[in-house]
Amino acid sequence: MELRQVRYFVAVAEELHFGRAAERLHIVQPTVSQQIRRLERELGLKLFDRTTRTVTLTAAGRAFLAHARAVLEAERSALEAMAALHAEQESTLRVGTTTGLGLRLDAVLTALTERAPQLLVELVSAPRATRLQQVRDGELDAAFVRGADAHSPGLEFLPLWRDSLVAALPTGHPLAAPPHVPLTDLAGLPLRIAPRETNPHLVDTVVGACRAAGFEPVMGAAFTTDQDTLAAIATGRPSWTVYYASQARIQPAPRVSFRPFAAPAPAVRTYLVVRPHSPSRRLAALLDACNSLAREEGPGEEGPGEGSQGEEG
Repeated sequence: MELRQVRYFVAVAEELHFGRAAERLHIVQPTVSQQIRRLERELGLKLFDRTTRTVTLTAAGRAFLAHARAVLEAERSALEAMAALHAEQESTLRVGTTTGLGLRLDAVLTALTERAPQLLVELVSAPRATRLQQVRDGELDAAFVRGADAHSPGLEFLPLWRDSLVAALPTGHPLAAPPHVPLTDLAGLPLRIAPRETNPHLVDTVVGACRAAGFEPVMGAAFTTDQDTLAAIATGRPSWTVYYASQARIQPAPRVSFRPFAAPAPAVRTYLVVRPHSPSRRLAALLDACNSLAREEGPGEEGPGEGSQGEEG
């Protein structure tokens, strides 16, 4: 039994005329007659008594009519539910996030709300590789990522902003006194940084900057949490770590001083990853919000918040 047969049956039952039913259905009468005969064969019951002048429902036809109407009502309800779901999905923006976007993400979402107040935003946290695959598969509309390897098949990396790094040092250390720290002056101090497998882009940026300055950094204990690592830097043997400059401005750190690096300061680029040629209105609003934040900050400036050294995305 097909839905169209049920629909044709209800039309004939209500019109009691094959010609009028065909006009109502916007099809030719022979098609209606053919499908009704097929339905009767499948049910093994006669649904209509036909004469040259009249069409009437049989007892089986009257019994079947209530069920047929219920089937069509169920179809209508299902279509309405799917239409509502489609509308909800069309008004929902699913964005993958990376550790520590913090107040910068809040600034983007605020700008997005100003541009598209009807848009719902669903934030999805996942490892970098997972987020990239979800964007590629269409499960995410976009994803924030950081790092130098801004390429992946089937994806487009849109550059947003650069996040400068600063050094975190014990407040009492001589290197914490000047307003800027030459990277070469840190050559003898152990560097506390996340394991490379956890945050390869940050580690490669910092180690690369040290090598460009002419030395191989001395690796100390790994960066664990903000609280524990900064406490160890403040009270233990002299060591240093790096923070995004914007995070350093809001990071509580008694007895730890954050100092900008002397030029050239290492920095990490943040990208918004999308599928190529995906011009949806909701995504366009997000891109405009991100670009507005980047324009407000200006080249090389810092935004209002970044994160610690958790898993890089």
